[in-house]
Amino acid sequence: MDSGTSLLGPGDPPPVDLHRPRGSSPFLLACDHAGRLVPQSLGRLGLAESEFERHIAWDIGASAVARRVSEALDATLVEQRYSRLVIDCNRPPQVPNSVPAISEATPIPGNEGLTEPDRERRIREVFRPYHERLAAEIDRRAEAGQETVLIALHSFTPVYLGESRPWHVGTLYGRDARLAGPLRRVLAGEAGLVVGDNEPYAVSDETDCTIPLHGERRGLVHVGIEIRQDLVGDAAGQAEWADRLARSLPRALGEARP
Repeated sequence: MDSGTSLLGPGDPPPVDLHRPRGSSPFLLACDHAGRLVPQSLGRLGLAESEFERHIAWDIGASAVARRVSEALDATLVEQRYSRLVIDCNRPPQVPNSVPAISEATPIPGNEGLTEPDRERRIREVFRPYHERLAAEIDRRAEAGQETVLIALHSFTPVYLGESRPWHVGTLYGRDARLAGPLRRVLAGEAGLVVGDNEPYAVSDETDCTIPLHGERRGLVHVGIEIRQDLVGDAAGQAEWADRLARSLPRALGEARP
């Protein structure tokens, strides 16, 4: 790609999707890996179309659950439309795997030998607009005197590199577990659920962006939620989990408040 050209062309959708922009709920939902679009200028990154059905491209079921929760709670939702293979919007942009050359043992030909101007284009046209939108929503709510509780919604694979994962859902946090602990207890109270404590991932400055940047640095109550993908792969599972979160989040927030 020529250094003077744009990544996104006239036929490419904008990177951010906003739902219920004037939602009355204290919850602000973020879905970092909602979509699997690829800019036309990048082709399909050298991959077969079937690869974009996999977790390497997006968080399966996460957007559908997030949209249902948004509707149920009248909560604003900010979604990122482009595939994490273009750039991972939940990775600090300076880390090498923010634009992965290999993802879950799958080489990504279109990301090999990426130049700094190419990387900067992806940061400027996909990563920054998403995080700027989240920041603007938080600022707007603060100016209006509206409480903000940040919820980052993700999904995870049942098996990763041959290792099975027993959790149905995990609550994720870094330095601040004010909401993660109560939410974990509320979810664990439902029969049959295996709830992870910072499983299958933990939040850190090296591996995450959304919670450290918009939650921790601003002092907002927050939590990351990871749901196992086989549980939200169809409409019935998505509805079940959205209903569960719509019930559980207000309860957990009530417990988290002093």
